[in-house]
Amino acid sequence: MGFTNGEILKIAMEQSAIDAGCEAGDFLKNENVTVISRADPRARKYLTLPFDCQLISYGNNVVASVSEKCAELVTEYISSYPVEHCFETPNMHVLNDGLQKMGLRVCFMAEYFLPDLRALRRLDCPYETRVMTAEDFGELYTPEWSNALCEKRRELDVLGVGAFDNSKLIGLAGCSADCDAMWQIGVDVLPEYRRQGVASALTARLAREILERGRVPFYCAAWSNIRSVRNAIKSGFRPAWVELTAKSAEFVEKMNLKGQH
Repeated sequence: MGFTNGEILKIAMEQSAIDAGCEAGDFLKNENVTVISRADPRARKYLTLPFDCQLISYGNNVVASVSEKCAELVTEYISSYPVEHCFETPNMHVLNDGLQKMGLRVCFMAEYFLPDLRALRRLDCPYETRVMTAEDFGELYTPEWSNALCEKRRELDVLGVGAFDNSKLIGLAGCSADCDAMWQIGVDVLPEYRRQGVASALTARLAREILERGRVPFYCAAWSNIRSVRNAIKSGFRPAWVELTAKSAEFVEKMNLKGQH
């Protein structure tokens, strides 16, 4: 596959540095780092840059990528609490209270996973699996496959692995080319076919297919999405970094009205 676990982590940190506007080595420091966010064409395509407030941690410290107006507030916040507490309540209320005075609110909280090559292996699937490409996705932009594929960014959906019950697609892991070096995996399985190991078999195979193409697969889940986190672990992925994102109050309100994430 041409990678080591160390190289995979290094590539992820380099991409996070591009996204945040910092240096990759900043994530390895013992002290926290605050940088002013800026747009970068190499950033992950689904990010809206520059950030007002984006907290990132690979476990050592917090790197805050912020706007000028948020810099003082966020720097004080990340200096006041342990790293892990900056990403959870009750401390997070302190950040949110300060952000609300600027018309912002805490919006997204996510955990990101990278493959552990010692754990990534072929997993048995009770159904036939096939590698799929963008040409196969045309009719699949429907709610059933909304985690595996993204209708808003169809051009980024480059590769997938499907599971078939005879000719019926019953599971799909897809990946989007969110940046040059890293492709993000999402997976869906029809409800009546769940709890049979389909999702993990598809995720693990797609991860290997991505690595064979010289890219690093990554996987994202909300910390409370136990089913998704279990799939990541079973598939050979391990927690690598976390992010917290603030958005405008209007943006948060619209998401709550739609009931979506």
